[in-house]
Amino acid sequence: MPAAEWRVPRLSTRRAAVTRAQVETVSGRALGLFGLVFGAQTLPVALEQSSALVDGAGVAMMAILYGALVVLAVASVAKVAVRRAALTFAALYAVALAAWPFLIEDPAALDGGTPWLYYICTVATAAAVVAVPASVATGYTVVVPAMYGVIRLLPAGGGAVPLLAVLDAMYAVILGVAVLIIVTMLRQAAEAVDGAQDAALQRYDVAARQHATESERVKVDALVHDSVLTTLLSAAAAESPDERALAARMARDAVKRLDEAGASGPRALERVGLPVLVRRLRAALTTFAAPFTVRVVNAGGVELPVEAVDALYSAAVQAMVNSMQHADEPGRGTRRELRIRGVRAGGCVIEIADNGVGFARHDVPVERLGLRVSIEERMANAGGGAEIESTPGHGTTVTIAWPVGAMGGDA
Repeated sequence: MPAAEWRVPRLSTRRAAVTRAQVETVSGRALGLFGLVFGAQTLPVALEQSSALVDGAGVAMMAILYGALVVLAVASVAKVAVRRAALTFAALYAVALAAWPFLIEDPAALDGGTPWLYYICTVATAAAVVAVPASVATGYTVVVPAMYGVIRLLPAGGGAVPLLAVLDAMYAVILGVAVLIIVTMLRQAAEAVDGAQDAALQRYDVAARQHATESERVKVDALVHDSVLTTLLSAAAAESPDERALAARMARDAVKRLDEAGASGPRALERVGLPVLVRRLRAALTTFAAPFTVRVVNAGGVELPVEAVDALYSAAVQAMVNSMQHADEPGRGTRRELRIRGVRAGGCVIEIADNGVGFARHDVPVERLGLRVSIEERMANAGGGAEIESTPGHGTTVTIAWPVGAMGGDA
């Protein structure tokens, strides 16, 4: 097949694959929803058993644990600090369970019943699965139900017979392990999909560049054949003043066409959708130690040149790496955001913001290339722009845009 007829296939957008970010979102929201449901079912028992605890302890325990469940549900819906909220609930539950025997004032008031904490044990183990690595979650899933089994044997836990205590603990372990296996398998599958998407995108980029280069070569070859060689042959055969003047005009026209061909650039021919860039950035975020809140606006229907996508991706990743390396302040949490906005049908603005320590631009050493070369010059070379706003003690915002006029454009 002639090179000029070869086409790079477009990436299909008919069906969105499941990503790691989507798995985390679904897991967090399921945890938040079922946490509220289990908590509501447990409330009557908790109120009934509160009289067995030291004055005020029952109310305080319910307020802390149910409040943590509500915070977890809100965080899962808003997709903000979900892991932190899940970790907080899992830790509070373990503390409440360990403190239970010491807070029971009247074991007889339990009347041999099951402590109400048991009914939200699965919520706690699921929270650990969402919040911490699988190895740590596995330990939590085994240790916490085992703690409950021991407490169940005590008068403060209802004084159950050993077989019943073991069965209750094993039931909680089985449910927790089932949740752990399901979430872990979904995460691994999503990571494989993310890796395949990233590899496919890289292959697509390479193919698009090769196609653009080949198309440009064919165009230049045709131009050389049709204009340059014809001009040279005409100049060689020119004998009269009129023929030489004609050859000179042909030469000027050939030079002009060569200049236009060189200025057009081969890479402006291929375009990809903004969702492709969003997926690449989300995939990059999964490798970072610090979490970023991601907000995407108006991504549908926006297409960008391959060169612009590469520049935006590389500059955004560099800005995020800079934030993780330099924004943190000891003893203070740092919030980070990645905001991606499509501008009309062919532009994009990306903001990487944090509330960290910030810096003064004039204090950055000249030999540090992360801002000047990796962000500003990279975007300028691709036809875009970059703005860096930072104040010591008030965080940093890096705004990158393509094309350069999109920074102030409407979505």
